[in-house]
Amino acid sequence: MSTTTAPAIRVQGIEKSYGELHVLHGVDLDVAPGSIFALLGSNGAGKTTMIRILSTLLKQDAGTATVAGADVATDPVRVRESISLTGQFAAVDEILTGKENLVLVARLRHLRDADRIADDLLARFSLTEAGARRVATYSGGMRRRLDIAMSLIGQPTVLFLDEPTTGLDPEARIEVWQVIKELATQGTTVLLTTQYLDEAEQLADRIAILHQGRIIADGTLAELKALLPPAIVEYVEKQPTLEEIFLALVGTGSKNEPSEDLS
Repeated sequence: MSTTTAPAIRVQGIEKSYGELHVLHGVDLDVAPGSIFALLGSNGAGKTTMIRILSTLLKQDAGTATVAGADVATDPVRVRESISLTGQFAAVDEILTGKENLVLVARLRHLRDADRIADDLLARFSLTEAGARRVATYSGGMRRRLDIAMSLIGQPTVLFLDEPTTGLDPEARIEVWQVIKELATQGTTVLLTTQYLDEAEQLADRIAILHQGRIIADGTLAELKALLPPAIVEYVEKQPTLEEIFLALVGTGSKNEPSEDLS
């Protein structure tokens, strides 16, 4: 993790309403550079609204937010140069091949050597063998990996992932988790929203719980566990979880296997 003291993301007193509906009520949070920060909350808690404000897609009603040192309200262009955003559903073109999707984004960003950039990202995300196939043949995990690969074109320093594993099966979720962990080890700051408790537990260096538009807890997993009374230790025979059973039965499989639906 980076030793830089200035936060990659700083949010102070952010408020947002839609008419009479108050969505965010004075949200404060800091995200350290090169870390994975999970914004955890149920549906309607305000997670996506927070991401939209930080990515300059929506203006707050009050408060301030900076991303990579730039103010999201007064310097949105500089913020956009530093970030990338991956939404809840993979924004890939199913008619194009995996490589064509990557080349298209690289050219839209006016980058030189789009072919090399695409090939490098296909290799990085274990999609080289599938690069020449139409995305319509990809599994859910492959599409999400391609989506994240597309978001890294231009080397953003901050990556926003809005519920990145929504709708994925257990194997695909683990594939995406591995990608996110690798990004952080390479210095990318990741802010992800999720409603999955295990996802935040597996990935995050720090977790904030957003409830009814307010941050009600913010800390490391150990710090959050310390908020509850110590557990009573009893001997209980550990039983495998359903996810462990599923993965044991189906095996790891190949990352590049096509999905069953080839339409």
